[in-house]
Amino acid sequence: MTRRVPPLPTIVVLLAVATMIALGFWQLRRLAEKEALLARYERVASMSSDVPWPRGSAEVERALYRHSTVDCAQVRSVAARAGHSQSGETGWAHVARCALAGGGEAQVALGWSREPRSPAWSGGQVGGFIGPYGEGVKLVAAPPRAGLAQLALPDPRDIPNNHLSYAVQWFLFAATALVIYALALRGRWRARPR
Repeated sequence: MTRRVPPLPTIVVLLAVATMIALGFWQLRRLAEKEALLARYERVASMSSDVPWPRGSAEVERALYRHSTVDCAQVRSVAARAGHSQSGETGWAHVARCALAGGGEAQVALGWSREPRSPAWSGGQVGGFIGPYGEGVKLVAAPPRAGLAQLALPDPRDIPNNHLSYAVQWFLFAATALVIYALALRGRWRARPR
């Protein structure tokens, strides 16, 4: 008796396996890109020259982890968010939403405290380091403002780089799909009367 392989399920499984393998290789390419990006961030973090505050999304990439200065002409709000001090303690980061002299806005992380109650701050010129913040960026004040302690400075090493584990997962998914399909075929063939 011949063992027939059903064509449609086989095609579906092979397409799924090919997709998973392609996703694994895509994650390996992303790994190389992320490593290059992190290496660049490490280099720019050690630069001592100031950069202008990024006014658009195209400027953000070049400004991350660099030192900058902003002039907060008007404090629109101050909010407390979970954050860490420079020494690693968990507490509250106090972030001011500022209208900048000359137009635009900036999020300025004034500093860290153990209490969520935000301090009063009237604005002014602030220097610090540009770090990622949600979909945008923030300036982490260094030195801190409003009597707060130093907030942890932005560090490119905090960016996750787990593309290798994702690649391995996709390859394992592909192998698992093939094994399950082979076991299903074997069970089907055994169940048929001879």
